[in-house]
Amino acid sequence: MKTQFNYDGVPVEALEGSMRDFRVLSDTDLVSRCDAFFNWQETRRHSGTWPFSRSTETGPAASCGVRDDRGNLVNGVNFASQDYLSLSSHPAVADAAREAIDVFGVHSAGSPALVGNTSTSVELERRIAEFLNMKEAILYPTGWAAGFGVLKGLVRSHDYIVMDALAHACLQTGAQAATRNVSLFRHLDNEHCRDRLVAIRKRDPKAGIMIVTEGLFSMDSDTPDIEGLQELAREFGATLMVDVAHDLGCLGEDGTGHIGIQDMLGKVDLVMGSFSKTFGSNGGFVATNSRAVKEYLRFYSPSCTFSNSLSPVQVATITKALDIVESDEGKQLRRALMNNVVSLRAQIRARGMDVYGDPSAIVAVKTGDEALARMTSRSLPELGLISNLVEYPAVGKGQARFRLQVMAGHTAQEITAAADRMEAAMKAGQQALETVTEPFEQRLAG
Repeated sequence: MKTQFNYDGVPVEALEGSMRDFRVLSDTDLVSRCDAFFNWQETRRHSGTWPFSRSTETGPAASCGVRDDRGNLVNGVNFASQDYLSLSSHPAVADAAREAIDVFGVHSAGSPALVGNTSTSVELERRIAEFLNMKEAILYPTGWAAGFGVLKGLVRSHDYIVMDALAHACLQTGAQAATRNVSLFRHLDNEHCRDRLVAIRKRDPKAGIMIVTEGLFSMDSDTPDIEGLQELAREFGATLMVDVAHDLGCLGEDGTGHIGIQDMLGKVDLVMGSFSKTFGSNGGFVATNSRAVKEYLRFYSPSCTFSNSLSPVQVATITKALDIVESDEGKQLRRALMNNVVSLRAQIRARGMDVYGDPSAIVAVKTGDEALARMTSRSLPELGLISNLVEYPAVGKGQARFRLQVMAGHTAQEITAAADRMEAAMKAGQQALETVTEPFEQRLAG
């Protein structure tokens, strides 16, 4: 029997493999085929290298208590929540939610195509459109639904989608559901996008084409040349769609994200986004300069047509968050956020580590090897840092990272603590991988 080694008590099986290994399973029993994944998950869970499916005790505060999925409680600085301007606990946002309950109750009780709208949701659509300097906007129950729904709603099987290779899973899934004609271009490479468009137009001069990208890519914290992509769309008779989930509200002097920073407000064909990163709630939207597109999506975008509308509480929360984003307080919060971001990036680098991309609320700390990343994740809870491990296939193989999600409400002390604890965990992970032992039972057998 081949000897299987442990690394400081962690079995090698916990450090190998990925979720991609279990995506396609051949067992005929749809229930029992899940066992293989669960067994691998359990190995990681019991060795402390499964850092997913956790729950906060008191909401996504800058420091809070978190339980892992075995029920173990840890307290620490929280860099794992998407609450970039710290609006989910803002008193004015909470007051707006309570007032909405008094007037509308807690449930929309209908689809946007029927009677699921409220006067406040109609007003929020108008506000979002104005914020982006566009004519129309339509709401979706989640950001995922908006990303999936705008592609599935507008693209047909004979059309084409040309998409940045690192676009979000909701966009990838929506594209696959809409057409087989999906062509990926190299990340941020507009010339490669052009090559894809040239090839499509040679074989199909009249097909519909949607170009898909993001304003800010959440795994790498980088941004495309949006104007260049819009020019390509015009040149090739295509439609550009930009996902602004991670930059709208929290980046730019006025909060309009990279579309605003690049002077493209009102100039992009389609803009979709999520409220779950900056606006204190679930939900999403698609903005357009065409009333016809809005109405078509209302009845032909399945994740809109066949889902209940946002609840009145969510609408009130988002609307009040938007009020703050557009106010002087919003500017102050964005400056506080960016100060924290710049400080954390500098402190990470000062400790001999490195980060991806440009300054944003996402500070992705480079780790590389999946085994090192998992061993590092094992140490983080006891050190008091709550962070998200991102590993293959969510990122490329050998490009694992810890995604520290920064909030405006983090203090200078919490920023320093995050850098200190990440450094300590990385060193502990490296040391653990150098501590190789045989399992006790196999040493006896030998």
